[in-house]
Amino acid sequence: MQFSNNTFPTFNLIYTMEENQNLVPGHDGGTHVSGTPLTTALTADAAPDLLVNSIDRRIVKVRPMSTPIDQLSRHAGARSASSMTVEYYSVDTKRTETEVISDLDAASVVTDDDGNITISLRTGCDQIFDPSETVLVPGVSGADGQPLVLYTVARRERGVDFSVVNPVMADGAAQVPQITVGCKLVRMGRAAAELDVQTAQFSALPRKQNNNCQIFKMQVEQSTLQKLAGKEVGWTFSDQEEAAIIDMRLGMEKNFVFGAKAKIMDNVKNEPVYLTGGIWSQAGRQFVLRLAKLGEGDMIDLCSAAFTRNAGSKQKLLIAGTRLMESLSRMECTRSITAGDTMVRWGIEFKEIRSNFGSLLVLHSEVFDQCGHESDGLVVDPEYVTKYVHLPFKVEKLDLRRSGQRNTDAVVITEASCLVLRYPDAHMRVIGE
Repeated sequence: MQFSNNTFPTFNLIYTMEENQNLVPGHDGGTHVSGTPLTTALTADAAPDLLVNSIDRRIVKVRPMSTPIDQLSRHAGARSASSMTVEYYSVDTKRTETEVISDLDAASVVTDDDGNITISLRTGCDQIFDPSETVLVPGVSGADGQPLVLYTVARRERGVDFSVVNPVMADGAAQVPQITVGCKLVRMGRAAAELDVQTAQFSALPRKQNNNCQIFKMQVEQSTLQKLAGKEVGWTFSDQEEAAIIDMRLGMEKNFVFGAKAKIMDNVKNEPVYLTGGIWSQAGRQFVLRLAKLGEGDMIDLCSAAFTRNAGSKQKLLIAGTRLMESLSRMECTRSITAGDTMVRWGIEFKEIRSNFGSLLVLHSEVFDQCGHESDGLVVDPEYVTKYVHLPFKVEKLDLRRSGQRNTDAVVITEASCLVLRYPDAHMRVIGE
């Protein structure tokens, strides 16, 4: 594979559309080239993403198994960022359940002339209930032994009024079953009357978050005499570029996963330096996994946590450290947890673990070992990982001879980017103990 300067187009914008008369705006905002051949310089000016994507397709061929998160982000495509600090919105879902925090007070039970029973309950989160919503009370039996169902009448300053849908019958009279502290309340669908036109309003406000793009750089140099000297093997400057890209991607992988978001001042350069935050801390969930005697029950609990409670896709990645991978490899497969075939996605070879909740594509990562997480792992939903790029990946040639610095061939590899998780609850940290 060749990674010479000729392979990678340089993304310096030489002229703007206003300055270059050959770039003609289209009817719907596109760009056309008129009166001159289409060149890489024109393409970089008018449609930079076209060449950036091509570069990413070449980069992903360099040691993909070592940098799975960076690999995934390049295959998924990137969004352009206009500044080093990226602001984005992540949307959560409304809570579906809460618990009763005070025993049902007999004084709050009201029965009207038609026998309808209304009760008032204090819950851990009254705000999730809206009028006309039906509510299930698992573990509390109503009529005919079926789970108790309530209908939301009104939300008060302290507590919520519910109508009992299926009260128990005793001595020919409807009665309210015992509802105590800790009873779970689960929101279900709304029930409207025939003449209802409106219902309680619902809207979701996204949570604004931010991350910093980090400028990743790598410089490769070779002296003129070194280039001319005879070698036992065909080690060229392009081979050095490839080795540099491997090292650069490994460093980026560690920042993308475990980096800490910050803006610091370099006192030597007297300039600010932006550091990107990793997705490890962005994940919205955490699960503790016992590794000493990892069995079917533990894996069922892990898959349940990863794939339930509005948790996104039914196929996710599990990037694992060595000790976690060893425990998974020793686990016996059962009917509930099965080991699937080897899968290749995004140029990476995964081992699949299937459960009734969803499938985990498992991959060992030495980056986790190097960063002190050999017992841990990270469940990632690839549908909700977004890469932002402020400076696209590029290779620029430095003319150090003409500037009188050194008699060398030199290139600088640069990218300014960051990763964000748009739906934090779709991703989960796995802590092995």
